[in-house]
Amino acid sequence: MATAYAILCPGQGGQHAAMFDVLQQDAHSAALLQQLGLSQSLHNANGVALAEVLADPALLFANRNAQALIVAAGLAAWHGLRAGLPPPSLVAGYSVGELTAYSVAGLWSPATAVALALARARCMDQCLAQVPQQGLLAVSGLLSASVRSILLQWGLFIAIETGTDAVIAGGRSENLLQAQQQLMAAGAHCTMLPVGIASHTPLMAAAQAPFAALLQEVDWQPALAPLIAGVSGQCLPNRQAAQTAILQQLTDTIDWSACLDACAERGISVALELGPGAALSRMLRERHPQIECRSLADFRSISGALRWLQGRLD
Repeated sequence: MATAYAILCPGQGGQHAAMFDVLQQDAHSAALLQQLGLSQSLHNANGVALAEVLADPALLFANRNAQALIVAAGLAAWHGLRAGLPPPSLVAGYSVGELTAYSVAGLWSPATAVALALARARCMDQCLAQVPQQGLLAVSGLLSASVRSILLQWGLFIAIETGTDAVIAGGRSENLLQAQQQLMAAGAHCTMLPVGIASHTPLMAAAQAPFAALLQEVDWQPALAPLIAGVSGQCLPNRQAAQTAILQQLTDTIDWSACLDACAERGISVALELGPGAALSRMLRERHPQIECRSLADFRSISGALRWLQGRLD
């Protein structure tokens, strides 16, 4: 029986100034980046070029740029890997990484994924006009039921479930700061994330209609690999389910714990996170230590990551 492997596609948080360096050293990855024309796309959409974004942390973590950067980097990495691999046994994406995952699974092209990332960011940023000063807060060390109770007192939401005692909370920044004090007093560890928008909460409701209209125009293709929904961890059987799930995740909690459990349930024995960053591979190792998992960030080259994965699939 062939070894079952998963590809994990990260969301925002791990971007850095050198995030494209390893990709530019691989001929296939670099070719896709050139094809995507990311610098021109950012300039057309947001008035800045890629070099400017990478040189300025404020621009690098701004939602309007970050979503496209994450998707482009993940897909460039996959473009460098895929020729030497069988189709993945499972593909999962975290937050905006679901756009990457849909392309890895073959549902739409890399160019479509990056265009949707730019459009999704724009739709989400427009929600700030209605509810300004939003954010995300990582909370760990306290059972999610207890965290939820405190969040409700401050009109906040659980944006992402990452474990039984680890969540990402979202809402108004001032309310997050108030809840943070209460959570820390209860024994939780809290970290404000460099994301200025309350993704995966009802504060993104106004983004759904314009993004739904864009999804109707997408050139959808048959899936080449099994894909799971971030909001449920369930496999997406068809285009309608995939379209519903990618729209639903704008406002609904991402159940990343269920996604990690789906890897174990489907017999995954090895997984690779496309990067940038290594948060997803760390979470998978902690929750299911029997699954061997690494991130592209662990390697000095695309070819090094490919050799490691090929060695596990032999």
